[in-house]
Amino acid sequence: MTTVLVLNGPNLGRLGSREPEKYGSTTYDELVASVARWGGSVGLEVNVRQSDSEADLVHWIHEAVDAGWHVVLNPAAFTHYSYALRDACALVPDAGLTLVEVHLTNPSAREEFRHTSVISGVASGTIAGFGVDSYRLALEAIAARVG
Repeated sequence: MTTVLVLNGPNLGRLGSREPEKYGSTTYDELVASVARWGGSVGLEVNVRQSDSEADLVHWIHEAVDAGWHVVLNPAAFTHYSYALRDACALVPDAGLTLVEVHLTNPSAREEFRHTSVISGVASGTIAGFGVDSYRLALEAIAARVG
């Protein structure tokens, strides 16, 4: 079975309580359960992780590359300035794997500082603005590519 590592960056562990008017009322635990269900429904094994640490995310992307796992990444605030995360992400497509950048909101419709993603230039694709369904769409895209 194809494995997908679903990574979530800073503050995403606070889903459901952090700015629900922007990010919705789904809790992080509910998101994890939904991602597992959606992955299973399209024949993917998913491994979901969250960290507020840039170093953890970089390490986990290296792990995914070494293991041959595709990646769904919500880099959160690291989207806009983490060149270390960007450089790790560049390894994913270089290894012949798919990297989908996801966002719950549409960064282009928000504050100007959120309009630039240092990740999207190395991602296979970006899905943004569909709330938690952004993850479902990303998993479906990966399943279609490997399917």
